[in-house]
Amino acid sequence: MRNTTQYILKRLLYMIPMVLVITFLIYGGLELTPGDAISHMIPPDQLANVNPEQLEALRESYGLNDPFLLRYVRWLGELLHGNFGYSITSGVPIKDILLQLFPATLELSLAALAISSVLGSILGILSALKKGSIGDNVLTVFGMIGVSIPQFFFGMLCILVFALDWAILPIGGRMAPGETGIWNHFKYLILPASVLGISLTAGVMRYSRSSMLDTMNKDYIKTARAKGLPEWRVNLIHGFRVALTPVVVLIGFRLPTLIGGSVVIETIFQWPGIGNAFKTAVTGQNYPLVMMIALFSVLAVLMASFLVDILTAVLDPRVKLE
Repeated sequence: MRNTTQYILKRLLYMIPMVLVITFLIYGGLELTPGDAISHMIPPDQLANVNPEQLEALRESYGLNDPFLLRYVRWLGELLHGNFGYSITSGVPIKDILLQLFPATLELSLAALAISSVLGSILGILSALKKGSIGDNVLTVFGMIGVSIPQFFFGMLCILVFALDWAILPIGGRMAPGETGIWNHFKYLILPASVLGISLTAGVMRYSRSSMLDTMNKDYIKTARAKGLPEWRVNLIHGFRVALTPVVVLIGFRLPTLIGGSVVIETIFQWPGIGNAFKTAVTGQNYPLVMMIALFSVLAVLMASFLVDILTAVLDPRVKLE
């Protein structure tokens, strides 16, 4: 118990320098991009007519003329005081923006994670149990194709077929104005969640297949068979539980990366979530909003790593938290 508590405290303390380093690198990367938020706020046809003194006054008012390090330290100081700042382009508090967008991204991520986890695990286990069969070869080929197809291409193909040609699902958005009801909302979720989930299924399937094949060659599996246990019991009770451990690790890391990395899908389907807002913020060099979204993504990944380690120890008694 004492070793476990020390492990948890160490991991939490390690997160502090990691967050500082990663956020510093992100802030530095934004600094290297050409232009600034002011040049994106003013339309190009009006920018040429704006007085340079006025532009400098705007940059000064937003603190964009201050040295890079000073702005980063100021951002950290405001963050420690619980101030998330304001969007440069809209002036809306970033806290309100995140509270408005996060439910949509979480909904899309959980739906995609459920599809990829269930479908990928089942297909991977079946492929491993039928190793060398026609079904295994077909699933392996589809898995390789799934890993290779870019998400944006798969998404546009699904829009072309299901939304434009067959017209059975909406093109994008989360809910049309004036519509209510669970089904009206659900039909907007089907395409983006399926595209994102199916594109991730191939990776889970290949990972679970390899894990199951490795587990089925262990000595304790051979011993269980030698004792005369039914094959289904050997596969499900003794093999599946251990084979699931590395798959759980993969799935555990997927959710935070989905929340922070669903930029492509949200952009294609115009899903009003954090990924779409992050793309817009980066394009417009909206530093405060970019930094807060990046911070939450980093914290989500670090916490996922921490929770996965604990869950791995729970699933596999051989793993000790030390």
